[in-house]
Amino acid sequence: MKKLSIVLFLLFSVLSAWTLERQSNADYRARREALSKKTPGSAVLLFAPMEAEGPNAVYGFRQDDNFYYLTGWTEPGAVLLIVPALEASGEKPARPYTEILFLAANNKVEEKWTGPKLNASDPQASKVTGFDRVEVLDKLRDEINRLLPERPKVYTDLPEYGHDSPSSSGLDWLKRTNAFIPFATYQDVKPLLSSLRTTKDAGEIELIRKATNASLAAQLAAMHAMKPGISEREVSALLQYEWGKRGCERPSYAPIVGSGFNSTVLHYSEDDATIQAGDVVVIDAAGEYSMYASDITRTLPANGKFTARQREVYEIVLGAQQAAIAAFESGKSMLHKEDPNSLYKVAYDYINSHGKDLHGEPLGKYFIHGLGHYVGLAVHDPDDYNVPLGPGAVFTIEPGIYIPEEKLGARIEDTLYVDTNGKLINLGAALPHTADEVERAIAGK
Repeated sequence: MKKLSIVLFLLFSVLSAWTLERQSNADYRARREALSKKTPGSAVLLFAPMEAEGPNAVYGFRQDDNFYYLTGWTEPGAVLLIVPALEASGEKPARPYTEILFLAANNKVEEKWTGPKLNASDPQASKVTGFDRVEVLDKLRDEINRLLPERPKVYTDLPEYGHDSPSSSGLDWLKRTNAFIPFATYQDVKPLLSSLRTTKDAGEIELIRKATNASLAAQLAAMHAMKPGISEREVSALLQYEWGKRGCERPSYAPIVGSGFNSTVLHYSEDDATIQAGDVVVIDAAGEYSMYASDITRTLPANGKFTARQREVYEIVLGAQQAAIAAFESGKSMLHKEDPNSLYKVAYDYINSHGKDLHGEPLGKYFIHGLGHYVGLAVHDPDDYNVPLGPGAVFTIEPGIYIPEEKLGARIEDTLYVDTNGKLINLGAALPHTADEVERAIAGK
């Protein structure tokens, strides 16, 4: 029976690996060790979310980004404990670096619904997870009390004001059961993880590239399908089908397909209008591949040809994007719009000095959002915006102009990264950019 259990788990692992491309165990361990160096002498304790219940359960489980970043583990209900090494001091003995992944005990009844789960006692547990120690969740309290000193400082996922965190329920449980030594203090680990996640390693960039390539194919399919009379929702469904068949497990974010006036609404979400002749259609949509996001936007003329005014505004947006890309300097350029070295200022100045609205006013006031954001495990990755963009940074450049009076919105967005030599690489370069290229793509040429 035990052999059968192992065979079933390994089969399940193979199937999971086929659908989710995971980095090596060494990559996740390196991140855990890097984090422990940022928490001098203090433990890290993180809880994975629990499986959703009720109506939300039908949407499936997705691991918390920070938990996945450190573990590569996709199952709910796990716990990560990291205790940094300490040198001997006075009467206190030396303490080795320790990391433990705690897994919930197997529930055979539940597994009839969810499929086989890895058991902490399974001989394959360490090899599969990359942890030297994998323990059953019931041992968490004992290990905390054994490994943590008196009055410990613990870095964890503290809830934001008015919001729970993935670790909220786990921390509440520990407090109720007096699992911590008295007088423990808590520090928020999220800023430290945001700092680490600012620089992507080669494996992360490759996963973002795969998410982008699948999304480029989906955007191109939308261009080929574009015509008056189809619904925004039909275009959205086509996008999700195209990147789904290329390995993406879900959208990176809710797709935006906005036509006519809706093209001027930044976070338009209804996607229920019928596309009319003469509309422009803003399509902001990308898929998530193996937990990693991409972000792409293109603006299309519904009937295949831009009007003179639409082309004018479109080309100003394209010019702003090209100006920002050309101005990029590794180690100097910033994303934050308030910084004097920000690429935002380059794009804004271009827009504000090219073209006018119907009243003869400059167009800068119609560029109403930032120029870009970091991309990674989240489409708006919580990285450090106070550091210059250097090797390993992955981010968007997405200028836009939105003129409700003219029912005219235009945005062009690509996901880019900085390579090891400091060169800016546009992952969306293969997708049409110029107005002529977009028109040819809609015509199927």
